[in-house]
Amino acid sequence: MSSSDFTATLRRLVRARFPLLSVQTAEESRVLAVIAGVLGDRSQVVPPRQVYLWSTSDGFAALGQPGSPETRTPLAALAAATALTVPSAVVLLDLHPWLGAGQAPADTQVVRALKDTVRLYRDGSVPRTLILVSVTPHIPPELEALVTVVDFALPDEAELRALLDRMIERNTRNGALTVDESDDARERLTKAARGLTLFEAENAFARAMVDDGRLTAADVTVVTAEKAQTIRKSGVLEMVSGTVRLDDIGGLGNLKTWLVKRSGSWLDEARDYGLPAPKGVLVTGVPGCGKSLTAKAMASAWSLPLVRLDIGRVFGGLVGQSEQNMRTAMRTVEAVAPCVLWIDEIEKGFASGASGGGDSGTSARVFGAFLTWLQEKTAPVFVMATANQIGLLPPEFLRKGRFDEIFFVDLPTDSERRQIFAVHLAARLQAGPALGRLAVDDGLLGGLADATEGFSGAEIEQAVVAACFDAFDGRRALTADDLFHAVRNTVPLSVTQAEQITALREWADVRAVAASAPEDRTGYVTPAEAERPAVSPEAVLSRGGRPVPS
Repeated sequence: MSSSDFTATLRRLVRARFPLLSVQTAEESRVLAVIAGVLGDRSQVVPPRQVYLWSTSDGFAALGQPGSPETRTPLAALAAATALTVPSAVVLLDLHPWLGAGQAPADTQVVRALKDTVRLYRDGSVPRTLILVSVTPHIPPELEALVTVVDFALPDEAELRALLDRMIERNTRNGALTVDESDDARERLTKAARGLTLFEAENAFARAMVDDGRLTAADVTVVTAEKAQTIRKSGVLEMVSGTVRLDDIGGLGNLKTWLVKRSGSWLDEARDYGLPAPKGVLVTGVPGCGKSLTAKAMASAWSLPLVRLDIGRVFGGLVGQSEQNMRTAMRTVEAVAPCVLWIDEIEKGFASGASGGGDSGTSARVFGAFLTWLQEKTAPVFVMATANQIGLLPPEFLRKGRFDEIFFVDLPTDSERRQIFAVHLAARLQAGPALGRLAVDDGLLGGLADATEGFSGAEIEQAVVAACFDAFDGRRALTADDLFHAVRNTVPLSVTQAEQITALREWADVRAVAASAPEDRTGYVTPAEAERPAVSPEAVLSRGGRPVPS
């Protein structure tokens, strides 16, 4: 619910004389301003209401006036609310501890007094309303039939843009700030602040402005850092930081092209073309071939926060806690959108979700809640899920509409192995000057690529690391012999798990899109593939396969 929706809903409920409302928010000042603006405006509510405020620190008083120390207890506040004889609205801040929030039982006297006040407000001739405002509202069973819950959303883009514009105007007027006047910069900063309260957004914008006295689209990272606080508080999600670029990943040209084309698809410019924000991709394939690394690089390339969902943290020991954790995680990640939600090895957490056996159906309920969210979400949350054993996932998880595409990452081809060696050797030689200046030319890369046929990207990286350790052990420069020696001492996964890799390739043959560019698919071939007859494009399509998308 946006701020305008909350205003309209509040106006209707008050005019209909609903006696008890509950609002969940951490922005007390903002919600009080909206309540006072709606209820005090004769054009919106007739008759207009006098707003009263209660808190344990100030007591009970008209909004903006000092409270009375004698009314600091909930019972005294409700007695004062009962004595009102004018059209009014009473806002009670943080009453939830007396209503049974947490492990403490509800205060029966407060609950009884609240019920009596509600009955009096409902049956009386003077229009009056009680409004509970709390960051963690709790409604005891005795009040469930009496209370109406009203959502109060975080500030929308219009409010955040207005805040940013006011701050820019104030700071440019005194010469303290230089601004990149492109609409793209302001739009990106505004969208990056989604999920923050106005107070948090103001702090984030202020940090971006004081760093260098300039405000550009590059300052999105400052706003993203502020978002990390919101993510960290959820307990289920974590913000992943990194500087990995798509260029740091060797190969996977088709997947990288698909991702680059959709960069900026959450901006208004893409919406003007009628383009929806992409839902996400499921990347499966051979372990160690760059699936997780691609998630990190993609978020960096898109200048979006990367949020990781750990399925293990979702499941709790208390009844209903797992389902609540999943709902909290989904609500939080939508609040900080646009972002990339990364779920690594998703089959480990959801493989048993279809059956829910052995845990009284908890896994099935959590899995069902996630599936529904994945299908129905409208917030620009791009889901990047990876799986090593995709066959363990139930079929409803893989159907069209959950993800935009399913990509298969195979063992790197000859040209991809050259790229991977070039990336890792350049990184090691640059980071370690003592390794010398090995001539990394086409001859060396070609020889290493030939020697590592069937190696995964992770195995190639570890071969480079092992060669560097050999050089370090002899306190000498790195040589080509060190690299080839490390390669010869490595037994690749394609040998130790040849049957599993063959089965995975057969599954992906007509069900997934190759992550590598078509011209690169001339690399390692298993014996089973060599014996398999060639399949024409027409036959692939007739079996449910798909051509490689652009």
